[in-house]
Amino acid sequence: MKEQINYNNELSGKIALVTGGTKGAGKAIAERIKTAGATVVITARNKPEQADVELYFVPADLSRRGAADMVAKEVIERYGRLDILVNNLGASETPGGGFAALNDEHWESTISTNLLAPVRLDRVFLPQMLEHGSGVIIHIASIQGRLPLYNATLPYAAAKAGLINYSKGLAKEVTSKGVRVVTVSPGWINTENVKNFLERIAQSSNCSIDEARESVMNALGGIPAGRPAEPEEVAELVGFLASPRANYLSGSEFVIDGGTIPTI
Repeated sequence: MKEQINYNNELSGKIALVTGGTKGAGKAIAERIKTAGATVVITARNKPEQADVELYFVPADLSRRGAADMVAKEVIERYGRLDILVNNLGASETPGGGFAALNDEHWESTISTNLLAPVRLDRVFLPQMLEHGSGVIIHIASIQGRLPLYNATLPYAAAKAGLINYSKGLAKEVTSKGVRVVTVSPGWINTENVKNFLERIAQSSNCSIDEARESVMNALGGIPAGRPAEPEEVAELVGFLASPRANYLSGSEFVIDGGTIPTI
């Protein structure tokens, strides 16, 4: 008879780290994993606006060399190990205007944040996961990895495409040694930053928030679901992938985009 899993406590005893865990999808992911019983560490450059004593915060700018080592040192010294690593950190701060508007600094900073940060964290935490013969690494990529928007986010799209490819290769190397590696590629997510973004569009275009939202969805080629994802919806997928229910899943990319990508 199969053992019944208590989904509300399925991550009890596990130590998890969520990067970019103070807001948006990262915050929702951290809370979802915490609800499943894990001890959760979050990192970001700035403190969360509302502190949660059950989420241990480590300040870090993971786009910088050495930051991953500092985070790993604190986590291992405090908890002894890491079982679940969610590389959620991601950002695009490049200007619009296409390729000609982008200089080396734009490319280097974007790639450092969106690709090299998870590579460095994996590198410092993987040895102890392999030593224990268990662990889960989840990379949060983006549908822009295969559906790039060239006007303002081309470096971001390229970095996320690299992350998806890297994740696949890493899974091939470590899955047989007990560590699962998967990728989650969200589409547009309804975060607080998106709300502020829509307000700016509405103000500059003299239109309503609904019209601004529609213009963004049109730029993506439309979202059949008719809306962006809520952070909690992305977090629910990540929570499942981090759980024992997903033990046979490794090396795969899971797209959560409301049907945005029009191809197979």
